[in-house]
Amino acid sequence: MGLLVGMFPLGAEPLPQGVGDEITGLITFKKCRLIKTEWSDGDSFGVLFPDGSSHTVRLYGVDCFETSDRNPTDQRRLRSQRAYFGIAGSGGDEQSSIKSAIMLGGAAKERVEELLSQPFLVHTAWADGRGHPQHKRYYAFITGATGRDLGRLLVREGLARAFGVARARRVGVNREEYRKRLEDEELAAASRRVGAWKLTDWESLPEERRVERVREEEERLRALPLERASLNPNTASKLELIRLPGVGEVIAMRIIEAREEQAYRVPLDLQRVVGIGKHTIEKMSPYLSFEGKTP
Repeated sequence: MGLLVGMFPLGAEPLPQGVGDEITGLITFKKCRLIKTEWSDGDSFGVLFPDGSSHTVRLYGVDCFETSDRNPTDQRRLRSQRAYFGIAGSGGDEQSSIKSAIMLGGAAKERVEELLSQPFLVHTAWADGRGHPQHKRYYAFITGATGRDLGRLLVREGLARAFGVARARRVGVNREEYRKRLEDEELAAASRRVGAWKLTDWESLPEERRVERVREEEERLRALPLERASLNPNTASKLELIRLPGVGEVIAMRIIEAREEQAYRVPLDLQRVVGIGKHTIEKMSPYLSFEGKTP
């Protein structure tokens, strides 16, 4: 299959139709194929569906290293990923650390191309996996030709972290259980020192993570203030949500997960999100808008 340059344009093709699972809300598509592109990485890539349409999918629950540091967003994510795995670079050199992280991103991409060289299954509810503002992508699970869950396998091999928006995988595996299984795979991968964990500086890892948490909070505060009634929690990206008072990265992901099950109509609906109470809602309410499109 030829190499495609650039992500698929927003709304370029209609979504494939299928019958979903009434319990999980996921639709399964068989005989899907990977579309090799320059922009893809281990957790976000193009898929050719059986009806001939092409769409970008984003894996649930996992986060692979970026494959470049060409723009501020990639740079920020690489910094967060390096801190998570405790990759300080040779002698603490930042450029060496960045180079190592990008190489791991390339390794994840190559591994996905290998694992998805045969037709595979896509399980999706067509939830918006907000990425680039001009290009649409959708959260999904992928089952490879051998019957293994792609995200879980990437974490097992140390090529991804258990991190990001999750949901129920199938009957008997709810959102939290799927997340816990990924976390268990991550712990096992770290113990075996595979993938990114080969490069972990265990002495500096706690401090790397602490410093990154401080940086993220500072960035969130610098992004404030929001304009009043300017943000719709049903459509906002994670980066937009963390600008809200009292919302960090974890809470932002929970907001996204909960809106897949039911749209927010009024501010108090956000109490469905674990970690958000009445006090937080009072602080964020002036900045919320529920007009326009909702899931």
